Amino acid sequence: MEFDFNEKKRLGLYIHIPFCRSKCAYCDFNSAVPGSEELMSRYVSALISHMESYKDGAKEYSPDTVFIGGGTPTVLPTGELARLIKAIRRIFDVTKKAEFTVEANPATVTLKSLKQLKRLGVNRLSIGLQSADNNELKALSRIHTRGQFVETFKMARAAKFDNINVDLMFGIPYQTYDSLMHTIDFVTRLGPEHISLYNLKIEPGTPFFENRDKVRELSADEDTEYAMYTAAIDLLASRGYAQYEISNFARPGYKCIHNLKYWNCEEYLGFGVSAHSYFNGNRFAFIPDIKQYMPAVEDLTSNIPLTSENEHLETRERMGEYIMLRLRLCDGLNPKDFAIRFGVSFESMYGAKLKKFLSNGFMTTRNGAYALTPAGMFVSNYILSDILEFEDLGSLMGSI
Repeated sequence: MEFDFNEKKRLGLYIHIPFCRSKCAYCDFNSAVPGSEELMSRYVSALISHMESYKDGAKEYSPDTVFIGGGTPTVLPTGELARLIKAIRRIFDVTKKAEFTVEANPATVTLKSLKQLKRLGVNRLSIGLQSADNNELKALSRIHTRGQFVETFKMARAAKFDNINVDLMFGIPYQTYDSLMHTIDFVTRLGPEHISLYNLKIEPGTPFFENRDKVRELSADEDTEYAMYTAAIDLLASRGYAQYEISNFARPGYKCIHNLKYWNCEEYLGFGVSAHSYFNGNRFAFIPDIKQYMPAVEDLTSNIPLTSENEHLETRERMGEYIMLRLRLCDGLNPKDFAIRFGVSFESMYGAKLKKFLSNGFMTTRNGAYALTPAGMFVSNYILSDILEFEDLGSLMGSI
């Protein structure tokens, strides 16, 4: 057997597009209606300049995943999105078989634009449906209908995409147990390779938060949400979609490799407003204001601060992050791997706290690893806060 000692290290790339045709009432991501194509073109140019500045620093890496998210990347003019994709491949030594994902809204693509993405090497499409009920979509202020989603899905297949994710949500206004089961039945019959199912969170700074009492009144209670979640897991499993993370389900061979980098504490670089990175032992995030971000990367000698967060993770922080992210996965956390990575015993540090969760059914042991049960996953923030003794999970979560 021959070994290539010059093989480069692997890396994930995330590129954030902060534009949408309209802002959804529940969304707290960094996104807004762009206003003009000139602004979008300038932003793409700024992204390219920013990536260029990392070319030498990442020369020992060969990215094997690329994820263009948002916002809605497909709101970009087709030529601008193509310019961005070509630049990514020119600047970075992306592997030939890299997983290359682009997020899309059903109301923002055509068969022609999807075929162009495929020709450019995009091989995974993530389509935001959220619900197959038009009344629920309206409540979420989505700009598409169920029919437009079906049309988009069929166009994606016609464009030869054979790795498609569909995003769904539960716990949304007007949604019932039965309507969620109908949505899952509807989507699984179409047969995407991957399904993400997220619980609606009412986040500060959103219209849903401003009207949170009304939103909660129109939504299922916590017990019903739990029943929805566990029934969804069972229905998806019966249709061939195995759960591998709190919110993610895949057919065999189609787990999202890019997202697994986050959950396995592997390295990734993010570009764009609010984009987070974990690179060379440092975790950092770029500024959220597009009006500051663009001039900052257009002239790196300017005095405009480019990062909003920048820290070197010490051992204790890396332990906490590893525990939090590994327990999101159905495979859980293996104490042997923890000892190899950190040189200490997981049980000696956290065993006392784990006992109550093992006894009350929120946690189990599987193949030598500690893992959350579906009940534990539903209240994972509470469990992780208790184990790790912190209140703000977002401080570790970053953009994940």
